[in-house]
This record gives sequence, C-alpha cells and structure tokens, in this order.
Amino acid sequence: MHTGVNVMNKIRRCSTFLLISASLATLLLSCVTIRPSEFITPPCSLSSLRAAIDSLLSDSLFIPTRAGIKVVSLQTGEVLYERDSHVLFHPASNLKLLTAATALRILGRNYQVHTSVFGELTPDSTIKGDLFIKGYGDPDLTVKDLESIADSLKAAGVKRVLGNVVSDVSYFDSLYWGTGWMWDDDPACWQMYLTPLSIEKNCIEVIVSPGKCVGSPPTVNLNPPTSFITVQNEATTISASDSGTLSVDRLWRERLNVITVKGGIRATSQPQHYHVNVWQPELYAASLFRDVLHSKGIEVLGGIKSLQRNSTVDELKHKSTFTMLADHTRGLDSILVNMNKVSDNLSAENVLRIIGAVTYTAPGSAEKGLWTLHSVLQQMGIDSTSYYTVDGSGVSHYNLVNADILVKLLTAMYRDSKNFDLFYASLPIGGVDGTLKNRMKGSPAEENVHAKTGSINGVSSLSGYLHTRDGEPIAFSMLMQNFIGSGQSYRYVQDRICALIAEFSRQQR
Repeated sequence: MHTGVNVMNKIRRCSTFLLISASLATLLLSCVTIRPSEFITPPCSLSSLRAAIDSLLSDSLFIPTRAGIKVVSLQTGEVLYERDSHVLFHPASNLKLLTAATALRILGRNYQVHTSVFGELTPDSTIKGDLFIKGYGDPDLTVKDLESIADSLKAAGVKRVLGNVVSDVSYFDSLYWGTGWMWDDDPACWQMYLTPLSIEKNCIEVIVSPGKCVGSPPTVNLNPPTSFITVQNEATTISASDSGTLSVDRLWRERLNVITVKGGIRATSQPQHYHVNVWQPELYAASLFRDVLHSKGIEVLGGIKSLQRNSTVDELKHKSTFTMLADHTRGLDSILVNMNKVSDNLSAENVLRIIGAVTYTAPGSAEKGLWTLHSVLQQMGIDSTSYYTVDGSGVSHYNLVNADILVKLLTAMYRDSKNFDLFYASLPIGGVDGTLKNRMKGSPAEENVHAKTGSINGVSSLSGYLHTRDGEPIAFSMLMQNFIGSGQSYRYVQDRICALIAEFSRQQR
C-alpha cells in the first residue's frame, strides 16, 4: 500500500452520519457542534455529492464572494468536485503548505536550526571583549532556552563578560517585514518583526489586573519580565457597574518599545492578557539574554548591541581564541508542527529565509527562499507563472494561488514517501487540535480532516486531506474571498463540505 495511504489510515476515523441542514441560513446561525436533527442521508453517488456541494454554494452568501474549490481522489486521480479551481485567490495561511513542502524537500526531515554563542574565553573564566549570540532562524526560541544556554556557558567556565552581549543577525537580510504587509497591522503579534535571532515570538505578553480599590491604577505585568520595554499606565480601576474599556497598545508609530495602558478595568475583573510585537527584537533577545546571564551568576560589564554585517561572528572565527561556547538546536519537524498547527507566521517566514540561506548563501531572504520554492513546485508540475508569492506565511495580500495548485501540491506530498508523514502530522486535525480544534465537532469530518486553515481580512481558506466513508483518500482545497466582516459563515460552509465528502460513498445502499 502507498505510504500516504498508510499514514492517513493510521488516524482515519469511520463516521456514520452526514451533517447538513435543510436550510443553509439555519446552519449558519446554529451552534458549531452538530445536533442529530441536522443529519440527512449521505450522498452515495458522485452526482448527489456534487449537487449537495452546489446547493451550499448557491446561498446568497456567495453572491459577492468568490469560491475556488477542487476535490480529488488520491486513489484514482478522479476530480470529485471542481469550481473555479484555476481562478487566483489570496491563499492566506494556506501558503504555509508551500513553505512546509519546500522545507522538507530542500532542508530534509532531520534538519536542525542552531542558536550559538561565541566569544574569547580566557583562563581566568572571563570573556575578553563581547559575547556573541548568533541566531540561525529558530522561530521558537524562549527565555527557558536562553537559560539552558547560560547553563552551558557556566559549565564551560564562564564567570564574567568584559564587553557587551551582541546579537549577530547576519544570517538573514535586514528587512523587518514581508512584501505587502499592512503597516496598520502593527503592533499585532501575528505581524511581528523578523530576525534570525527571534525570542518569545518577538512579542511580549501584557497582563493587566485590577488595582486594590476603585480609582487606583491597575497592576501591569510583562511576561517575560524585562527592562527593555517600558509601560505608561494611564488606566483606572472602575466599579463593577461602570462601563469602560481597556486598551493596550505600543507606540509603534514612534518605533518605541513603550506599552500604553488606557481606559478602565472593572474591580471584579479577572486579569486581562494582551500580546503585542516588539520593535528591534534582536536587541530584545540580547537584553533578555543579558538578564538571564546575570540571574545565573555570570557578570556582564557591558550593555547590548546588534550586528548585521560588520565584525560578525563569521569574521572573528579566524582567531584561535574565539570559539563556540554553547549551542542550542531545534529540529525542523518541531518547527513545522508549530507553523502549521497554530499557523505561526514567524515560523513560516524564518523557514523561508533559512531555505534561501541554505540553497544560496547567507544572508537568507524571502527572495532567495521563493526562488527555491518555485523550483520545488516546478518539479511537482506546477508552472511558476501560474501563481504569485511574496512571503512564506500568507500574510501579504499580494499572494495569489488557486485551488488546483494546492491540490497538486497536496498530491505530490502524498506520494513523497520520505516526507509525507511529517507533512501530514504538521496539519491541524478537525475537532482535535490547532486551528481546527473548535471546528467540525460532532460531524463526520471530526478526527478525519487534516488540513491547513487560512484567514486574513476578507479571506478564508482550507486545504488538506480526508477519507470518504469507503476509506478513499481525498485531497481538497477551498479558497473563499471578498467578504466583509467575519469569515465564520464561510468556515461553516467549508466544514459542511468536508462532512459531505467524509460521508460520500460509492457503494449503493
């Protein structure tokens, strides 16, 4: 049996009911968890499956909105359903499927991403000059990882640093954002600044708790604690009966790491949690690392700096006394799971730049990574002139892909015996985890669909794999765009289509 079949069948769940209501309007207003009253007879012919999907897409929801859909049997290659599958759409985070596939094909399943510390260690346990921490693109680096690195330095005998803690970010280019990213999405954490030395997703958590009494300022805490970011607390604790809203922002227009807290928080409120991105994250990482070193008993006499090109680690390696003192690694498999399960944009952008640096030379860039991505897709039979990509995450509205391309990619990965298991394992599972955790519950698609979601303003997409009632493996892509407001109704339709396919049977009953 084919590798893809083996992998998919390990998690396949047999389902017995089809979930769909007689009225789409009722469906769109109902709870996401399906009730037994909404079940009808499953489609047992291809024509009935197509008619059922057509019925969903005939709703007035789709008068102003376009939908591009393709559903293909991975067993026979037969197209089970198709609508505007060659029309270009903004894929949103479905673009991460292209990035993940390219990473597995080029970097390989065992690739390790490093974060390394270098310096000149003298016999008296002193770092002569600066201590360099060089990032190679790990998007999941945390303060706990920095603590582990500091422990390694202590084990190597380091007791003090005479110079600065320097972040070496020469492995990537100096562009902080992707092409076409929206300036007014700053300071959203999902549109973080990019650097090969990332820390805590290049964001910070702001926790606001009511003050001791009405009229007093609330308590504001930062996670992780840091002096790199300051807080302007102009908010007030208000009574439970008062109306008021709390706002947390960063002075992003001024390019400052100053968090502003304004408005009111009720005295009876639970702590409120906010996440904002951090300006100059490479210095944020250096600052946190310096704090960690101090907490571990390693004295740092200097401050923090960052280096993009001049006097980088690579240019100092010729000195016999300049050595690597600590090294932290993370596997590509772990990074891809986080990238696709929770749709982490930083992971996708860093992986794309790592691909560029490995395939060509450092500094890695989106442009270099995309050259490689186009080459990989060309090998899959996908013409590079049939789509347009500018980043690795799908944040940009400039990206254009169609459902046919995504199904071709899904099919190629299904037939890739080296990489399909990791690719498949990285996808969210309907009703179980990731961005599909709260979708498809109680339907035949639950625990069956393994697919990547996508969502930006006016766009909702879903592409991946599932099995029919007969166990037939399916690849599908659904791209929907040009709606105003929430995409919940369109996600609901996507889930219903998945349920239809999951209950489809070629066996007459």
